Amino acid sequence: MSATDLSPALLREAFGHFPTGVIAIAAEVDGARVGLAASTFVPVSLDPPLVSFCVQNSSTTWPKLKGLPSLGISVLGEAHDAAARTLAAKTGDRFAGLQTVSTATGAVFIEGTSVWLESAIEQLVTAGDHTIVVLRVNDIRVHDDVAPIVFHRSAFRRLGD
Repeated sequence: MSATDLSPALLREAFGHFPTGVIAIAAEVDGARVGLAASTFVPVSLDPPLVSFCVQNSSTTWPKLKGLPSLGISVLGEAHDAAARTLAAKTGDRFAGLQTVSTATGAVFIEGTSVWLESAIEQLVTAGDHTIVVLRVNDIRVHDDVAPIVFHRSAFRRLGD
């Protein structure tokens, strides 16, 4: 196989065979909730507490979030398949039908999700058509009773599926 065979469609299909969790990254910008969904969340380090996700360089939402002092990361639960699609939409109210909680620092969290991580950008790394966003975790809340949703082969699935 040569590099010319590596079309975006083939890569997307191949990468889709690796199941991932889905997160929402959200904050308040001038009093309005702004957020996006990502399926590229990775724990990075325990000391210091770091996590990461990747965002497309073409995102029109990320520029609104990347300069903020605090971002909310919500690990989406089984009941959030529709929410994940809404958060990933290019237009419309990305928080339609969702209950959220905002902190004094401006981080926004989605109710009913399995984990909340209040975080701040530690580092941005350019990586092809994406940017790797490394975040320092400043606060955490775990909701043990909420099972996460998984993105696998372009569909949202539950762990028991």
